[in-house]
Amino acid sequence: MELLDKAGAVRRGEELDAGAVDAFLKRVDGTLAGVPEVSQFAGGASNLTYLLRYENRDLILRRPPFGNRAKGAHDMLREAGIQRALAPVYPCVPAVVATCDDPAVLGCEFYVMERIKGIIPRRDLPKGLALTPEETRRLCLNVIDKLVELHRVDHAAAGLGHLGRGEGYVRRQVEGWQERFRRARTDDVGDFAAVMAWLTDRMPEGEVAIRVIHNDFRFDNVVLDAADPMRVAGVLDWEMATLGDPLMDLGGALAYWVQADDEPAFLALRRQPTHLPGMLTRREVVEYYGERTGFRVDDFDFYLVFGLFRLAVIAQQIYQRYTQGHARDPQFAAFGGVVNTLERRCRGIIDASAP
Repeated sequence: MELLDKAGAVRRGEELDAGAVDAFLKRVDGTLAGVPEVSQFAGGASNLTYLLRYENRDLILRRPPFGNRAKGAHDMLREAGIQRALAPVYPCVPAVVATCDDPAVLGCEFYVMERIKGIIPRRDLPKGLALTPEETRRLCLNVIDKLVELHRVDHAAAGLGHLGRGEGYVRRQVEGWQERFRRARTDDVGDFAAVMAWLTDRMPEGEVAIRVIHNDFRFDNVVLDAADPMRVAGVLDWEMATLGDPLMDLGGALAYWVQADDEPAFLALRRQPTHLPGMLTRREVVEYYGERTGFRVDDFDFYLVFGLFRLAVIAQQIYQRYTQGHARDPQFAAFGGVVNTLERRCRGIIDASAP
C-alpha cells in the first residue's frame, strides 16, 4: 500500500554486511527464507535503522551510527531490553527478535525487531492520506494519549526500576546536557550562555513525579494503523527511555511541535505535521496533558526551554560528528544553523516568560 512507510537505498558508507547478519539471524530463526534484501529508513538522525526483507518475514535492524560516539549513548542492547520489559504493560512497543553483542558480526552491538507495518507521519502526511480537521484533532489526541499511557505505567510492578535513578532527574539533566553542549560546540554556533544560566536559575527543586519516560516522543516515532490512520499501532525509538520527570518528557516532545503560526525560521525546522488544521497548539497540548494526568502544568516555560535546549544539543552533537567526517548524511550539513535557530527560540521564550 502506498501509505505504508518505506525504506530506500542504503546510504554510502552505512552499508551492512548482509551475509553476516543473515548467518546470525538464521541461528536465531531457522525458518527465515532466502537472503535479506537490505534497505535503509531515511528518518532519524542518530541510530541507523534498516529493513531486512526475507521471503517470508520483514525485520528491522537497529545499530549505532558509525564513527565516534558519546560515552553511554546509542546503547542498542539497553534499548532492546527496555522494549522487552515494556511489552507486557505497554504493548505498542515492537517485539524484539534478537540482540547481538558479538563485534565479529557488524563491529558493534545491534538488535533486530519485528516490523510494525503502518504509516509513520514524518514532515507531512503521505500522499493519499487526507484528514479533515476533526480527524486530525482525533489523531493528535490519540498520539498524546500514548504519552499519557506511558506515564501511567507502574514501573516497579513492571520490573523497570533499574531504568534510571529517578529522584534528582531534573538537575542531572540540566547539568548533563549543558556539559554535553560544551564538549560538542563548534566555533560557528552560539554559546547558549544566557539560556544555560536561565535554566539553572529556574530549575524546579524536584520532580513532579517519577515515571517511565520515552525521552524522544514525537510523531515520526509512532506508527499509525494503515486501515485506521487515527489509531497508533506502535511507538518506536526507545534508546533514551528512563525513569524521570514526565513534564521533562512532554517538554522534549513539544520542542518538535511546530505550529502554523510560528515564525518562519522555526517553521523551516518542522519535521512533523503539527501545523495541520485540527492539530492542538503547544498550549492546548500542555492543558490537555495536565487534565489527563492531574499534574500541575501552569508554569511550563522551564520545560519548554529545556526541551528546545536539549534538542539543540542533540543537533550539535550530530553536527560535530558531521564536521569531523563521522556522519555522512548530507542533511547534517545544515545542523549548525538549526542549533542557532533553537538558541534564538529559547531566548524568545525566556524574554516573554514571567520572572
